[in-house]
Amino acid sequence: MTFLRLDNIKKTYADVPVIKGVSFSATKGEFVVFVGPSGCGKSTLLRMIAGLEDVSSGHLYIDDREVTYEEPAKREVSMVFQSYALYPHMNVFENMAFGLRMAKKPEAEIKAQVNEAARILQLEALLDRKPRALSGGQRQRVAIGRSIVRHPKLFLFDEPLSNLDAELRSQMRVEIARLHRSLGATMVYVTHDQVEAMTLADRIVVLRAGLVEQIGSPTELYDKPANTFVAGFIGSPKMNFINAKVASVAGGQLLLEHTMFAGGKLAVDTPSTGRVKVGDTVTVGMRPEHLTVGAAQPVLSLTLDFAENLGGSTQLYAQGDEDPVIALSHGRPDIASGDPLNLGIDPRHIYLFDAAGLAL
Repeated sequence: MTFLRLDNIKKTYADVPVIKGVSFSATKGEFVVFVGPSGCGKSTLLRMIAGLEDVSSGHLYIDDREVTYEEPAKREVSMVFQSYALYPHMNVFENMAFGLRMAKKPEAEIKAQVNEAARILQLEALLDRKPRALSGGQRQRVAIGRSIVRHPKLFLFDEPLSNLDAELRSQMRVEIARLHRSLGATMVYVTHDQVEAMTLADRIVVLRAGLVEQIGSPTELYDKPANTFVAGFIGSPKMNFINAKVASVAGGQLLLEHTMFAGGKLAVDTPSTGRVKVGDTVTVGMRPEHLTVGAAQPVLSLTLDFAENLGGSTQLYAQGDEDPVIALSHGRPDIASGDPLNLGIDPRHIYLFDAAGLAL
């Protein structure tokens, strides 16, 4: 059942379009992540759902009710911001209870709801502490708890982990995933970190310059990116791209030319050969984790620039056209800077994009 729906939502500031027509829907209990580079409009879109930004045009529905121009307090949504926004003079209990007190809820109900949220978030031992006595992760849990106690219909998260260090971000990702599973609530989460998007989302909305590039599950976006932007944004390290010339088109196969290819040529099967012709430029995409070092039949013949030892794996960098070509190798291959780097790949893991950047 559709729970949240955006129909052609637009936002302009002084005649400058920021959100240029976004449409999507989320089902009840779904975890949706807005992802994209800084300035793409994801936080603005989230604030319009919350009612903190006016909608220039379009329609917004929550639980089958249009709320496009409704006051934020009437939308039954709760938002967790990037900054914790805790009251420094109040302890954890009072910070979490503040919204309920403003709504004049009975004291017994306030105590019960705060204690239940504290139990879910493992904050029971911290209820008497002031924010200054908490770690960053604990403060963020308090901010989330302040949202839980209101029992909203919709949870909104605006880059809640960006102020935390890497270890805490990883820990909080797990906690937010557990929270979603235990509450079964609909959640919309904004981040510029594609790792957060891939690990948390049921579905991801990829945004660029106020427009939706692609919507799908993490697996769909990883396996079948619609264009080079999505292909390069989803996945870490990002996909390698090589711009190659089409030498021949025959029988559902393209013969591509580039100096980085072993023997200068690469044959790739594709059902979309009718979209290209001899002489066209196509972009070949290869994910670092799909490249194999020392293949008997290499696809790429390169020279190693440098290697990053990550312990259980090694990132190998070779000079490319513009950006380096990166291969992710399990273990620690016996190879040094300046050595030949021959890389193979399963043909099923080769991506092709036309001159406009659209998937072939």
